[in-house]
Amino acid sequence: MARIVMKFGGTSMAGIERIRRVAQIVKQQADAGHEVAVVVSAMAGDTDRLVNFCREASSLYDPAEYDVVVASGEQVTSGLLAIALQSLGAKARSWLGWQMPIHTIEAHSKARIDSIDATALSAAMQSGEIAIIPGFQGISDDGRITTLGRGGSDTSAVAIAAAVKADRCDIYTDVDGVYTSDPRIVTRARKLKTVTFEEMLELASVGAKVLQTRSVGLAMKEGVRIQVLSSFTDENTNWTADDLPGTMIISEDEMETDDMEGQLITGIAHDKNESKITLTRVPDKPGAVANIFAPLADAAINVDMIIQNVGREKGETDVTFTVPSADLDQAMQVLEGAQDSIGYNRLIPDSNVAKISVVGVGMKSHAGIAATMFKALAERGVNIQAITTSEIKVSVLIEEDYTELALRVLHTAYGLDAEDAA
Repeated sequence: MARIVMKFGGTSMAGIERIRRVAQIVKQQADAGHEVAVVVSAMAGDTDRLVNFCREASSLYDPAEYDVVVASGEQVTSGLLAIALQSLGAKARSWLGWQMPIHTIEAHSKARIDSIDATALSAAMQSGEIAIIPGFQGISDDGRITTLGRGGSDTSAVAIAAAVKADRCDIYTDVDGVYTSDPRIVTRARKLKTVTFEEMLELASVGAKVLQTRSVGLAMKEGVRIQVLSSFTDENTNWTADDLPGTMIISEDEMETDDMEGQLITGIAHDKNESKITLTRVPDKPGAVANIFAPLADAAINVDMIIQNVGREKGETDVTFTVPSADLDQAMQVLEGAQDSIGYNRLIPDSNVAKISVVGVGMKSHAGIAATMFKALAERGVNIQAITTSEIKVSVLIEEDYTELALRVLHTAYGLDAEDAA
């Protein structure tokens, strides 16, 4: 039998009836003889509600007290799930972050897990007790509650799975796995049986909302096998290791070589939360680009795609780059304040853009992936505004209105369409 960490997101925990459904799923795994720990998120919408309370109380709230408030959502769901399991006759109890404990470092509201003392938790699991753990939280060196940032429950689950040496970490969401593209847009998208850590890390970083990027990076580092599946579908959840219904996130070593060589592209993701900034007539001299990006880095604003073009006048250039849309106003303010040191002429923002990315380990051994992308988009009149690449990813920036068309066209161009889709 296996040792399993199960994680349930906010939609799975949204109300008592859904919590009862989760309790049934968890109990079936325990009844099958597995050792089980469960990590839970707050009920859907609760974290936003708690964050708004903090903002209403004070626009300059103490981050440590903010963590106390927002961590309470997961505490509620962990206690309710323990009660629901006990009502089904299961042996269960909740474990708060400080009771294990989960040690964190760095700042409040964006802490990072440093270590987990899982001795007592492992002993409880060996005894047949189902451990219910609130995700998203830990404890600082000075004994204060900390939170890991939005989506941090995924990271909690992977870290706990690594600490207790779990056979796998099951992440339950409102989708039944990882698809070749967003199935709400691309009706011919296929569910993937396996995806490598590296591919999932790229997909998560370029817009796929299935898993938090930090959790995938931690799983790859610690070698934690992740399964993504839905808590809203099959009533029978007592699967064997060879008949798992979701998508397994595994290492390249586990992936069959034939599949890796045969499938060039694993998935196509999109991100509409990008904005473009163009600086015109920047002096074309050493240090000019550093003068642009240094103040943005000091303001903790991440820059993604960067293009530098030769301007119309000799000795000048235009520089274009993208930032998260949530940071656009701050980035504009920073750059306006640095105009004298940068020496640009105009500052032009554009939020009507989207990033489209194709990802696949097959790119490592095949040429022409980018050419296929560019040709397919050109044939449908989709203009490319910026390009960035990695070893297993090609991303382009396009006008936002063409997002859905681009996804469908590329999905077909790379042969990803499901044969039996309508």
